[in-house]
Amino acid sequence: MTSGDDAPVTSPEQPSVEAAAASTGHEAPMDANAPVPGEKKWFAVKVQSGREDSIRDAVERRVKIEGLDPYVGKIIVPVERTTEIVKGKKVTRTRKLYPGYIFVEVDFNDKILYLFRETPGVGDFVGAGLNKKPMPMPAADVQKLLQQREEVVAKTQVPKIKFDKGERVKIKDGMFAGMEGEISNILEAKGRVEVMLKVFGREVPVEHEFWQIEHV
Repeated sequence: MTSGDDAPVTSPEQPSVEAAAASTGHEAPMDANAPVPGEKKWFAVKVQSGREDSIRDAVERRVKIEGLDPYVGKIIVPVERTTEIVKGKKVTRTRKLYPGYIFVEVDFNDKILYLFRETPGVGDFVGAGLNKKPMPMPAADVQKLLQQREEVVAKTQVPKIKFDKGERVKIKDGMFAGMEGEISNILEAKGRVEVMLKVFGREVPVEHEFWQIEHV
């Protein structure tokens, strides 16, 4: 029979790493097996065409969830925006410059490779293969890529006019609809044409947009 003095002494429970970090106000240390973040470089990644934006968003979400922010910089889908004049109204259209690709600035390592390969819709890094790392994009291509992305141009695209001076046409829209006349001038910069119409007994040049006229 043992006395109370001989009872085993229980040591206090050791706090976890996370609890210790929280108590000191410091972040928990990174995974010991994680590679040390290094220089980020640009790579092209093949993805399912038409899903570039949603795939980019999915990758960005996984980067945050898996704590891989130190290895990932920008992920971009370069686009060009053009403004066309359609029936007198400006219509803005967006066109992807490189359908089927996204461009990523990453410190390439196995964790990054697996993250991309395991994201639905992603094919692979351009130039990668079995046991073969992809080559970063050349500096000149990166500069061109970033310039294109920054432009995100809002330029006015003048419609091509498929009519010739001296050609006879019929007005199909507007207050002169149904009248016929001869094209007296092509105003390419404005995307319009002048048509000679008989108004109040006199022939006068009247401007029309190309979509308002048709061949006779």
